[in-house]
Amino acid sequence: YGFINTCLKSLVVEKYGEETWEKLRLQAGVQDSFLTFEVYKDEITMQLVDKACKVLGVPADLVLREFGKYFFEFCKRSGYDHMLRTLGGNLYEFIENLDALHSYLSLSYQEMNAPSFRVEKNEDGSMHLHYYSDRRGLCHIVPGIIGAAALDFFNIEISMKIVNQTEEEERTGKKEHIVFLVTQNPLFPCKERNEFSSSSQCPVDSEKQIENLLNKEDLEKAKNANGNRGNSVCPVKKSHWKTLRGIITLGKGKLLRGFDPVYPKSLWIDTKTFCNGLPFHMVFDKELKVKQAGVSIQKIVPGIQTMGICLDQYFRIVHPEVPFTISSIQKFINSQFVFQTRREMMPESWKERPMLELRGQMMWMESLQCMLYLCSPLLRTLHELEERQMHIADIAPHDVTRDLILLNQQRLAEMELSNQLERKKEELRILSKHLEEEKKKTEALLYAMLPQHVANQLKEGKRVEAGEFKECTILFSDVVAFTNICAQCEPIQIVLMLNSMYLRFDRLTTVHDVYKVETIGDAYMVVGGVPVPVPTHAERVANFALGMIMAAKGVQNPVSGNPIQIRVGIHTGPVLAGVVGEKMPRYCLFGDTVNIASRMESHGVPSKIHLSSSAYQCLKYKNFEITERGEIEVKGKGKMHTYFLIRNKSATENEIMGRP
Repeated sequence: YGFINTCLKSLVVEKYGEETWEKLRLQAGVQDSFLTFEVYKDEITMQLVDKACKVLGVPADLVLREFGKYFFEFCKRSGYDHMLRTLGGNLYEFIENLDALHSYLSLSYQEMNAPSFRVEKNEDGSMHLHYYSDRRGLCHIVPGIIGAAALDFFNIEISMKIVNQTEEEERTGKKEHIVFLVTQNPLFPCKERNEFSSSSQCPVDSEKQIENLLNKEDLEKAKNANGNRGNSVCPVKKSHWKTLRGIITLGKGKLLRGFDPVYPKSLWIDTKTFCNGLPFHMVFDKELKVKQAGVSIQKIVPGIQTMGICLDQYFRIVHPEVPFTISSIQKFINSQFVFQTRREMMPESWKERPMLELRGQMMWMESLQCMLYLCSPLLRTLHELEERQMHIADIAPHDVTRDLILLNQQRLAEMELSNQLERKKEELRILSKHLEEEKKKTEALLYAMLPQHVANQLKEGKRVEAGEFKECTILFSDVVAFTNICAQCEPIQIVLMLNSMYLRFDRLTTVHDVYKVETIGDAYMVVGGVPVPVPTHAERVANFALGMIMAAKGVQNPVSGNPIQIRVGIHTGPVLAGVVGEKMPRYCLFGDTVNIASRMESHGVPSKIHLSSSAYQCLKYKNFEITERGEIEVKGKGKMHTYFLIRNKSATENEIMGRP
């Protein structure tokens, strides 16, 4: 389920950061988020674990162990804390009831394929934990989970090592079977709950210590009560210690060391009442021959009424996946057993219905050499009850299966609602992500048309005030003989030529950090020092101009087939800059500086960079090679002293062009 993958993502993000998760998931080729109640392929989880090992440089067993520890905490944070905490009073009981927990969770997570656990106590206080799973290679998660649970719930530190690893033959189907040896190290004194088994207690040095815990009055009353009630309640034992334990049990003292159940000499219930009161139960012997069955099972499976019939003819074991033999059942007697009816042995009326499943516990009766199976119908919802044409009345009033069906019906509805909300949340997340991407595209387009700070002011609905810049450098360029080229070419050829040229020029504006003001036909205008004032505006524009001359050589004239030629003019001076218009607003420059820069371009020479005297003054000490042109007549300005920019003495062609 997505719950597992979400946990793995949470672990990586929390411990290693969002970037590591992004790198890991891209390498694994999986999505960014997972729905809790959605079923995903095992390969996704395996890929994530595999890539985590490579990305983090950690062995698989350590990754899985760390995941196990985190998974335990993740489950607690996800609302399963109380459920886990109440599984057992000690670690042995906790592990013993894990299968029952999985069985309960499968009511909600119906596709869940959980591992199975079996635990055995050893004489030295250690345990053997048997782990069965359809999935190979995940066994190292178990020490992480069990270790975290032992520390959190029972205040003990445990060590777990693999003592056996086989392909299980006891269970039908191929199952990985790992046997762990579990040993413990107490963290606290024995007054804390620190043993695997609740029967293990703190040692008591002597009987005198126990007597001291009771006051004399309590002890006397306890002795009198023991004498008056006779042996049937607390029989006199040969051991003085056990006698004393009985006194303490019956007295008012606070120390209760043991409990001895009392059984009647004969069973005070008749057979008919037993079979009606427990309508879902069966008793069978070592040969699997049915000796007794509850009335509801007889009603659903009439063949069972033939006493002595073999149970495996009518039922098969679904869980645990073991052969239907008394020895296999005894081996897994602490597990919950799920039986399913065999379709071919059911009455005709049942042939079209889903098969009935029973879930319950096995109890071996040594004196009778028979097995008692106390069970209930395994039904998750009212719909499943209806499918089998059964009713709530078919289940005994004392059987909590009644409540479980009704509660689970409500829980499944809540889960479906939760699932829908989760899907909507995921859809909104994806839409938000796409919206963010589109927003970035829109902003990129807007920033290409207007300076960023100006665009941001316009987005916020603010009025953009015109700004005065005391010194900036403006460049104009145009294509030599552009009118003649247009007259001899198809329009598409002109468009392709200009596009090829402007793409090169646009890249250079980024390289030299100058602002592209506009293009009109073949004219290209840039400025340095606007909208952000910088002291190096003249050098930036000069280097850009040198790059333009080089770049133009790579653009072909569609008429002659030769590289095109451009004229470039540069002037430095003050300008006024601001946004004009509301529809398709433009950031424009105003002032005589613009006119002079345009005149430098129109009075320039092909493949040359024409400088005004003010531009020359800014560049003459900046390591540029410049030659004097002299005085020329400039339209509207009279005589002007101008110059040609030849090259940058300190920069290579690759640096000018922004190439590596």
